[in-house]
This record gives sequence, structure tokens and C-alpha cells, in this order.
Amino acid sequence: MMNDKEFEFTKIVKEYKKTIYTVCYFYSKNSEEVEDLYQEVLISLWNGFSHFRGDCSMRTWVWRVSLNTCTSFERKKKRRVATVPLTMDIDLYNETDVESRQVQMLYDRINRLDVFDRAIILLWLENMSYQDIADVVGVSVANITTRLFRIKEQLKSMSNK
Repeated sequence: MMNDKEFEFTKIVKEYKKTIYTVCYFYSKNSEEVEDLYQEVLISLWNGFSHFRGDCSMRTWVWRVSLNTCTSFERKKKRRVATVPLTMDIDLYNETDVESRQVQMLYDRINRLDVFDRAIILLWLENMSYQDIADVVGVSVANITTRLFRIKEQLKSMSNK
């Protein structure tokens, strides 16, 4: 039988499952690694759950923990030896229609940004307000405004190679 804390945590995970997976998919194209990231985020959420004071919304907190976990994982990954996945049953990123190719080109460009800028643009693409983005990443709204302008200019100037 679940205690109150476990029940509340389960409810939150169900409510924000899509958000967590969105962040995980944004940081990896490997389905096995996405599952690993998802588990890491859940562990981070669980470990921080009892410390959540409600200073921000639950949505903001879940975004912040998810992004922090994934960006930390990304930094650690750069220090590891590269591995090649053995199989991948489905390739969500290999669609052939024009719209899917345009989205893929955008994500290829976004993946060349540093991890902090990737987090900001992901939140912006999720239609979060500048204030919410600032709350999630822990900087001022003015900083977000400036960074988003620079990120967009950087994305425009990138080639698709």
C-alpha cells in the first residue's frame, strides 16, 4: 500500500510524464538512453520531492529538475567514451515529409547549441512565458530576452551540416 508521499509523487509523475519525456528526447536520439534519462529524472524528482517548498509551481519545478538532470547527463556523456547502439526499432527522427525534415533540421541546429541555450530554446518552443523560462533556468527575464534573441540569430546563421 502506498503512503501519502508515494501517492502524491505518482500523481505528479503521471501528470508531467509528457514534459519529462519531451526533455529526455530533446537530449538524446537513442531510445535506450532516453529511457535511462527518464529514470534519472524520476530519481532526481523523488530525491528532491520532500524538499519542494512550493516557491515555484510544480510545473516549473519538474521542468527545472528534468533539464538539470539531462544537462548534467549530457556533460558527463561528453567525458565518456562514445558507444554505438546495437538496435533501434523505431526512428522518430527519420520522417520523409517536408514538415518532418524541417523540424529535424531545426533540431539538428539546436543540438549544436551549448546545453544551457538548448534548455532555453526548448522551453521557448514549449510556449513557456519568459518569466517561466527564467524561473526554470534560474536567471532574470532580461537575461532570457537577450539570450533568446542571440540564440535565434545563431540558429538562423547555422548551415544544415
